[in-house]
Amino acid sequence: MTAPVIEGLLRELTPQVLGALVRRHGQFEGCEDAVQEAVLAAAVQWPAEGVPDNPRGWLSTVASRRLIDQMRSDHARRERESVTAAVEVLPQDVPDTDDTLVLLFLCCHPTLTAASQVALTLRAVGGLTTAEIARAFLVPEATMAARISRAKQRIKAAGSSFGLPDGAELQERLLVVLHVLYLIFNEGYTASSGSELHRADLAKEAIRLTRMVHAQLPGDGEVTGLLALMLLTHARREARTTPAGDLVPLDEQDRTKWDRGLVDEGVELIKAALAGPALGPYQLQAAIAATHADAATAAETDWPQVHALYLILERIAPNPMVTLNRAIALAEIEGPEAGLALLSTLDGDERLAGHHRLLSVRAHLLEKTGDRAGAYEHYRRAAKATASMAEQRYLESRASRVRA
Repeated sequence: MTAPVIEGLLRELTPQVLGALVRRHGQFEGCEDAVQEAVLAAAVQWPAEGVPDNPRGWLSTVASRRLIDQMRSDHARRERESVTAAVEVLPQDVPDTDDTLVLLFLCCHPTLTAASQVALTLRAVGGLTTAEIARAFLVPEATMAARISRAKQRIKAAGSSFGLPDGAELQERLLVVLHVLYLIFNEGYTASSGSELHRADLAKEAIRLTRMVHAQLPGDGEVTGLLALMLLTHARREARTTPAGDLVPLDEQDRTKWDRGLVDEGVELIKAALAGPALGPYQLQAAIAATHADAATAAETDWPQVHALYLILERIAPNPMVTLNRAIALAEIEGPEAGLALLSTLDGDERLAGHHRLLSVRAHLLEKTGDRAGAYEHYRRAAKATASMAEQRYLESRASRVRA
């Protein structure tokens, strides 16, 4: 078995083993550390010695031993070794239950910040090492380790039980889980900083985790909608950059490079989700992505349909970024002046003040009206406002083009 296959297997087994340990021992922080040590041991041993017949049982046994060793060490310092004498290592035949969803709810605990929820989810459920997560978000490993440690301590202090919440709380917490997965995917699809436009591994991990949730909650429209949205968006990855890594906007992409398998799967999922009794923001965003996917060329895009979907999305989930995207669709229907008029309603919104996306869209629409000087000024300001080098290069090239 090759190293990449082993890595994929370890990521799949990590939440299963962690869930079994937490359910048995009831201490998330210690169990998570023990599982990470077991995974690291497997990453070293399995490529050289071969994957054991029962890899999940192997990981569970090693992690249990590490956990119990730590428990005995802690109790010894308090002179209470007798308490741990009765603790036995888990047998290799571990329960066949999958607590991935429970772990996701725990990692997305409402007492944590969004950044901590993302980091803890990627480590505990995604099976990524602290170093891998730190590299993905371009922060020092020590900084990410401290963030994860604080998150686990806050969960411990909150006294959270290992189980799914009931009733209305279940749906509320599920929305947090979906938001965290959405954040992970977005960072992978369009990196907020750095030299690369996207980080495919992070986007793929978000898709993998969302598939896990969908497998356990196949009837939830928003779970299905989020998975569809990710697949339809990720399908464009190969067409989004030139061989040199420069950004290619949606209307200029070679759509024959889109992954038709992902498109077809996403379209089928969103059709199923839209047949449900209620509509949520992820379903609507997926429907918009599917509308773009239906068009063989940018010129064939059904912009009235896109605009109508944004109007509904704006109504049920008001957000300045939704209005900004609706302005693009409106400009395609009624002309750039109409789009600019709608953009002007966002000028007083502090959430978008100085945001490169607002500046770049205004520049694009100004360019369409023939205001080259205004477009140049806004392209330049947008380039300075983004930390993504790929976006900077693209915006600077647009500025140079309108100035020529």
